[in-house]
Formats: sequence, structure tokens, C-alpha cells
Amino acid sequence: MGGVVVLILVVLVLFSKAIYVLREYERGVVFRLGRLVGARGPGLILVIPFIDRLVRVGLRIIAMDVPSQDVITKDNISVKVNAVVYYRVFDASKAIVEVRDYNYATSQLAQTTLRSVIGSAELDDLLSAREKINVELQSILDKQTDVWGIKVSAVEVKHVDLPETMQRAIARQAEAERERRAKIIHAEGELQASEKLSQAAAVLAEQPTSIQLRFLQTLSEISVEKNSTIIFPVPIDLIQHFVKAFGKGGG
Repeated sequence: MGGVVVLILVVLVLFSKAIYVLREYERGVVFRLGRLVGARGPGLILVIPFIDRLVRVGLRIIAMDVPSQDVITKDNISVKVNAVVYYRVFDASKAIVEVRDYNYATSQLAQTTLRSVIGSAELDDLLSAREKINVELQSILDKQTDVWGIKVSAVEVKHVDLPETMQRAIARQAEAERERRAKIIHAEGELQASEKLSQAAAVLAEQPTSIQLRFLQTLSEISVEKNSTIIFPVPIDLIQHFVKAFGKGGG
């Protein structure tokens, strides 16, 4: 009886070592006496107990946070930059055989690549052309991790921490830029107004009586408002006679 129990226990142990159930997002890399057999799964996987060894590898996308890095940009400005890397394993066999710990290796590679790329860029590009830097980071990482069976799908620079003195300098620069745009807009408005006034003067000069009509219209607009303004209309022709007489007397 005791021998039967022992036999059942041995069978159960062998059964547990021979059967694996892998999920849809998992693959099992099988080694037979130390030699790579290949990746299997998903579903029910049968292996030879005590001869085969199975290593589970997940194929889902991993979001890895890159710690903040102290970097000096191309224009000699010290900044702190962090990022996030999205990657996944597309070849389970390479991810196990080619590198000891692909997660750690990808993390270290992302940190060094981030420092290298940010160090070769200027601060203005880092602040305004971040998408370009993200694409460059993704391209470099994806090329280097391809031999590990890893696909880097995206890299995003999350935060750029500037020194306080540089923040004040950028704020002053932005304020000066806004003032410059405001002056340009004001000057363009004055130019357009002067052009319209010149056109209006040319039209009124053709019909002198239209000036009197415009004057009367202005009086009617002022009279609508409740104010204490008193207006004495003076004919324009009368002023012109005085001007001409004064000009002759001075000559």
C-alpha cells in the first residue's frame, strides 16, 4: 500500500513538472539539457520533467519610467529630464538568450540614450520641438534593442526641470516677445486706419457738401448721449477764408 502511495506521488510530481498552461500574452522558452529548443505557447505545453526547463516571457507592452537625468544641453544649460519608454518583447527566445535581464538592460540603455540625445540638443529645441526628440529617442532605442527581441514603440519626454534663474530669463524673454507683437499689431492697425482715412478724405474732397453732412451726423450721435458737452458748429469754409487771408498777410 505504501508503495502505491509513493508511486502516485511520483506520478503527480512528474505530471506537475511536465504540464504548463500559458496565457494568451505569454510564451514559454524551453531549454533541453541547457540547449535552446524554442518558444512555445500559448495554451497547454508539455515538457520532459527534469530534462526540459521552461521560462515564461510576457509579451504585453511595458511602460518603464526613466529616472530624472542631469544633463547639460548643447548651449550649456543644466536641466533635469525624465521620460517614459513603452516597449514589448516580440521574440521571446532572443529576450532570454541574448541578454541576462532585458528589463534592466532596456532601462539602462534608455537612461544613457536620454542623456546623449538631450546633450546634443539646444534648450529651445527641447522645449518647442519635443516631438522630434521623442522620435529620435525611439529610433535609437528600437535599433539597439532589436537584437534582444524587444520592440520600443514609443518614448515620451515627460518633464523638463529648469534652474530658477533660467526660468526667470525665459519669462522675461516671453514678456518682451509679447510686447514686441503688441507694438507690431498696433502699428499695423495705425497703418490700416491711415489708409482708410486717406481713402475717405479723397471721397469727401470730391463732394464738399458731404463734409457738412458728416458733421451733422456726428452732432446727432453726440446728442443721443446724456452729457453736458456743448458744441458750436463752425463752417469749414469760413476757417479756410481766415487761413488764406492769414497766409497772404504773412507773405
